[in-house]
Amino acid sequence: MDVFIRNKRYTGPVQSVVLDWAGTAVDHGCIAPAAVFVDVFAQRDVAVTIEDARKFMGLAKKDHIRGMIGLPRVAAAWEEKYGRGPDETDVDSLYDRTAALMVETIANHCDPIEGVVETIDNLRGRGIKIGSCTGYVDEMIEVLVPRAKERGYHPDAVVCSSDVPAGRPYPWMCYANAIQLETYPMEAMVKVGDTIADIQEGLNAGMWTVGITRTGNEMGLTSQEVAALAPEALNLRLETIRNRFKAAGAHFILDSTADLLPVIEEINQRLKSGELPLNG
Repeated sequence: MDVFIRNKRYTGPVQSVVLDWAGTAVDHGCIAPAAVFVDVFAQRDVAVTIEDARKFMGLAKKDHIRGMIGLPRVAAAWEEKYGRGPDETDVDSLYDRTAALMVETIANHCDPIEGVVETIDNLRGRGIKIGSCTGYVDEMIEVLVPRAKERGYHPDAVVCSSDVPAGRPYPWMCYANAIQLETYPMEAMVKVGDTIADIQEGLNAGMWTVGITRTGNEMGLTSQEVAALAPEALNLRLETIRNRFKAAGAHFILDSTADLLPVIEEINQRLKSGELPLNG
């Protein structure tokens, strides 16, 4: 491996791509985790919506739960039911049930998103390594990884939120990928994800970031549900998501990870000219 010394700008090509899992590589619409959070709160007789659950997607699952119980409407409903506000004991209880249900649900949402396997094969053919990171924890990813591999998707590195000191938007999972993939500098890496937290994570790690709209959490629909939308409605929803990702600082915004190859070519050209993945 050629040694890059940090006394000049990196002008080589992209070396590694790090993908989120649900909504980016598998599980079109990020269906599995959103449904579980709604079910878990319902079991405690506190009603939450799919929209409540999707607000915090991409975070480590305990942080996700903390975000949901911090919503004023959810906190008020909790206090009405239990006579007090939710606390860390409740977070632990909700998390334990979430983990159990998530393992069961993930097993039914392991299919790669259309075109992703072919795109990953193409990237590997160019010598690019494939990493992955997720808000899932060990027992969840242990279910997902082998089932996705059976269906053709198998990254070279797998890092989850329980492997590092803190999940997104901290950069630790991206750094762990860099170590496992033996890739540096960080501007030689690309982070691909379907949530604001993914984009923040990639930016914090010093990587190029790509936001995924149509197949991900922000859209929140299966491929069949997307196909059933009227073109005007679909375009409006996509534009709203693009604006959110742009405001978050994403370098590139795509409908699907399957569309990634031209972006890699553009990043290579930017790197060649000495550009860094900095915003602002």
